[in-house]
Amino acid sequence: MSPSDPAAPTITNVAALAGVSRATVSRAFGNPGVLRPDTVARVRAIAADLGYVPNPTAQALSTGRHGLLAMIVPDIANPFFPPMIGAAQGRAETAGLALLLGNTDEDPAREHTMVGRLTLQADGFVLAASRMSQRQIRDLAARRPVVLVNRDVAGISRVLVDSADGVRAAVEHLAELGHTRIAYLAGPSRSWANGQRKKAVKRAAERIGVEAVMLPGQVSSYEAGMKAAPTLLESQVTAAVAFDDVLAHGVMAGLAQRGVSVPGDISLVGCDDVLQAQVYPPLTTVSAHAADAGAAAVDLLVQRLENPDSPDRRVLLDTSLIIRATTAPAP
Repeated sequence: MSPSDPAAPTITNVAALAGVSRATVSRAFGNPGVLRPDTVARVRAIAADLGYVPNPTAQALSTGRHGLLAMIVPDIANPFFPPMIGAAQGRAETAGLALLLGNTDEDPAREHTMVGRLTLQADGFVLAASRMSQRQIRDLAARRPVVLVNRDVAGISRVLVDSADGVRAAVEHLAELGHTRIAYLAGPSRSWANGQRKKAVKRAAERIGVEAVMLPGQVSSYEAGMKAAPTLLESQVTAAVAFDDVLAHGVMAGLAQRGVSVPGDISLVGCDDVLQAQVYPPLTTVSAHAADAGAAAVDLLVQRLENPDSPDRRVLLDTSLIIRATTAPAP
């Protein structure tokens, strides 16, 4: 039965069976945080049994909300983001909300346009690795609740995957293997994570007395990694840390095409741990906890929706080095 069918179950039916008011049923779907968890569970279970579906238009009129969150990512093809999206969607559903997804293809202008179009529909935004300017982000936050992932803007709640410890451990690991000249293969120039990882490589190298070579920024893709292989060889390093696993995978393929062995000739470390053991040799990498970041971001956003005056929070997720088979003693 559809909600427009005269025989379709109504909010009144659900309220009668649950022994609550119509307003409580509405809150169980539109603002569950104000109710006891057992009340929300009972109302939703009865609604599911009846086949009741809330009317989004009526809900928006009564609560001022549409029951929709928007999550914007820069590259849905990058395997870092699907686990984050999945966890965010799960958390949104738990809160009785739906998740709209936008993909910007690393284009800040497209992101800005997309956010503008979704502002009328979305109750709040999760901006993952946003490429927009800080001013644009603040303008959005003045209109709708916003939580950032891997973008550090003071005064706005954000979840940051703190790569510093993991990247520092990677440089130390390579130094212990005898590597004295290590490259960092950069990612997108607008990426907060790229800047953090670049600084971590520099600082760790300076502290332990090895040379760090900074190679130009790349779009995070397999193809970009393949094209970066000649530049890596020209730098005459014996080891490299790539911005992420996708870039590292492409580098491995580009080196293999030129008869260069990983890790026999060059050791390689990725970041994010999204390929796990899917490449050969299995990639040494820095963990990223993408799913945890997605879940935490939606939790913060729901908290802000339920309590607009709550202070902003800065949540840091630790990282660590996972040693596999792409690092070996310096040749």
